[in-house]
Amino acid sequence: MRPVDHTIPLVPGAQPISHPMYRLSPLQLDEVKRQVTDLLAKGMIRPSTSPYSVPILFVGKKDGMLRMCIDYQGLNATTIKNRYPLPRVDDLLDKLKGSAYFSSIDLQQGYNQIRIDASDIPKTAFRAPFGHFEYTVLSFGLTNAPATFQAVMDRMFRPYIDRFVVCYLDDILVYSKTREEHLEHLKLVLEVLRREQMFAKCAKCFWAQPQVEYLGHIVSVTGVKMDLRKVAVVRDWPAPQNLQELRKFLGLTNYFRKFIKQYSVLAAPLTNLTRKGAFFSLESWTSECQQAFEELKHIVANDITLTFPDHSLPFLVELISDASIYGSGAVLLQEGRPIAFTSKKFSGAETRYTTGEQELLAVIHALKEWRCYLEGRPFTLKTDHKPLTFLQSVPTLNRRQARWMEFLARFDCVWEHIAGRINIADALSRHPSLHAAILAAPVLHPRSTESPLSVDLAKRLKSAYASDPWFATPDNVESLRRQNGLWLQTEGFAEH
Repeated sequence: MRPVDHTIPLVPGAQPISHPMYRLSPLQLDEVKRQVTDLLAKGMIRPSTSPYSVPILFVGKKDGMLRMCIDYQGLNATTIKNRYPLPRVDDLLDKLKGSAYFSSIDLQQGYNQIRIDASDIPKTAFRAPFGHFEYTVLSFGLTNAPATFQAVMDRMFRPYIDRFVVCYLDDILVYSKTREEHLEHLKLVLEVLRREQMFAKCAKCFWAQPQVEYLGHIVSVTGVKMDLRKVAVVRDWPAPQNLQELRKFLGLTNYFRKFIKQYSVLAAPLTNLTRKGAFFSLESWTSECQQAFEELKHIVANDITLTFPDHSLPFLVELISDASIYGSGAVLLQEGRPIAFTSKKFSGAETRYTTGEQELLAVIHALKEWRCYLEGRPFTLKTDHKPLTFLQSVPTLNRRQARWMEFLARFDCVWEHIAGRINIADALSRHPSLHAAILAAPVLHPRSTESPLSVDLAKRLKSAYASDPWFATPDNVESLRRQNGLWLQTEGFAEH
């Protein structure tokens, strides 16, 4: 029996959390039955009589399957936070210097391999259409899960940590100088996993490799380097084709001007094209402009970004994310210095999301990209979209938003609003390649457009909503947003 179990201490005066079920589709109902039956058979859940009871959510997996999750927002809000330290990424990477062989081990549903303390099991209770159940093992979505899991890994591998093993949550890396030494180290690590009855997913493990990816870095015999995908957004930025694209690029680089020696001199050929009275054309884009453009890209993507976060200081990561009609962009910073960039092109369906949902999707994408930096640590999440900033206080969420909130519950973040004019991620979300991708897609004509309403028309619309049963059905309005008493679809008024 492992000596570390997951506990759920609550703030004084906390009351049991109980919320009604969300409506589920026939497909989701079938999946609930299948997964609950499987979890019962494995002993991971059991029937419950707890006063706690929260609903089920579903999260889509990469293989198209559905993963059942529990909406622990209310429970997490009343849980005392466990500040068990997660290791510093730069410290872990420093241990690897001089090694020539590496093995990365991925645990099979790692969180589910940790027990929940018997006294806290009732707090995990959830309701299904055919019963009331509670978890006996650690479930995704519980706020202190990263702290508990790291404590378990540290205890298990304590004799070997910093000698030939490093662990960051469920990311285990074994490193050695010679192949013979590496095989012996692997034997010791696998013996620990067997003794502790921790199971690995072999399909996602890599054994005795000269190079592996670990925590967003490429580790090899030659040393540790940043994953070039982190700066690809800036590195591959195409030359501007018009004045608007040039201004977006200069807006991005100007934010980092305090880190770029003689920025004004370097950028002068480009800024000259934006002056009043100047005329931008492909003919005016000289070799001098191209040279300045390439040099600024190189500095931002390499000289600035190739840095580790400083965990010795009070850890404050600013995640600035923004979405446009084309896609989303984000930059991860610490004390104003960028650690990584990312952008995501919206799919056809995602281009029809409401503005708030697109902003939230931008955040979800960024957190997935940078989980190794942010999970288990407090950080600031900045956005220029005010409804997103206050999303956690919204009493009613649709299924998509609820699924995203379940993912956000893993992170300890403070939301802040910033003015759009100072948001550097705005340039990333309007990357020319994203714009071109949208223009090449089939044109989707909106059902209606947004325009100023007279007071009389607004009153008539509200009256019509009240008498129309279609708008009283939750499933029908799930994809809409309500503003000043009016239902809006994407950027226009909803019609039925």
